[in-house]
Amino acid sequence: MRRFARTLAAVALAATVVAGTAGWASGTTQRAVTGPPPGSASWRADRVLGRELPDPGSATSGQVSLFFAGLSDREQQLLLERHPSVVGNLDGAPLELRYRANARALSASHDSRLTRLASPGRQILAFDPRGRGQVAEVFGDLRSARHVSVVVPGSDIDAGTFDRMNDVYGTPAGMAKSLYAETGPGSAVIAWAGYTTPVGLGLDAATGSLADAGSRRLTRFTEGLSADGLPSPVVFCHSYGSVVCGLAAPGLLATDLVVLGSPGMRADDVAGLHTGARVWAAKDDTDWIDDVPHVRVAGLGHGADPADAAFGARRVPAEDAKGHTGYFAPGTDSLRAFAAIAEGDSR
Repeated sequence: MRRFARTLAAVALAATVVAGTAGWASGTTQRAVTGPPPGSASWRADRVLGRELPDPGSATSGQVSLFFAGLSDREQQLLLERHPSVVGNLDGAPLELRYRANARALSASHDSRLTRLASPGRQILAFDPRGRGQVAEVFGDLRSARHVSVVVPGSDIDAGTFDRMNDVYGTPAGMAKSLYAETGPGSAVIAWAGYTTPVGLGLDAATGSLADAGSRRLTRFTEGLSADGLPSPVVFCHSYGSVVCGLAAPGLLATDLVVLGSPGMRADDVAGLHTGARVWAAKDDTDWIDDVPHVRVAGLGHGADPADAAFGARRVPAEDAKGHTGYFAPGTDSLRAFAAIAEGDSR
């Protein structure tokens, strides 16, 4: 009976806290966008090159890369024009081709949420309009970069909030731009909102189903960077994004994992992540996530606090950061530390 009572108490803690102090009522359930890019059926049926095209649902990033390497510029352009949504989201395809394909897809969209993303000069590495919309944008010259970083956001992020003007440093674009400005020449930063995030503080935020789907997309994304000849990145994971990174960790091609404002990574400690990457954690004293009991019971909660010394992550200073979205604010000790990690200067 005593053990049963403890279990009930833990479930109550998980239910209350993983959702923050607001409780469950403010969240809505989401269906994860999974599978190959939109337009894949037409791509599979196309014989314009006189042969089968690599299946977006089953071809590896390496196979995609080899396929495109064997095409002439004219053939690549032909596929871009016929299938921009596939080419723009095909991990392993040349990034320059993906930029052009996504610019084409965005310019053809009539969705008012996407007007800013369609602005000339933006380097959109992925754009999937399904569901609430998923986006990845590059800041800097990714092809020549010696150091690459990827920023993975948490809840309430989609194509419409990717670079919203309020709470700038809580958006993937704002975090990535700030990190890019803090790093020196030879660095590039990718804002990756490539998964279906929870909305509000409901059941999705307290469970791992969306994170599990997102982890597979993140793993494939980093495989695509590698297949295209780009350096293995440092991956920065904010809030629920750290749950995504924790589940992706065993297969993630990254040199470092940096989590900030984390509700947990679904692991008891660094060893439980089964990764060769260095693991870092930041949490400031004013972050509401600090009020979350880090438990995992009956599928609720995300486990141990990565910022706790017992977890075994390297601690990132965050005394200057304010709140849950202040870690990338200019002038903070956390941003300076992030830049050092991104450039490989930290030990």
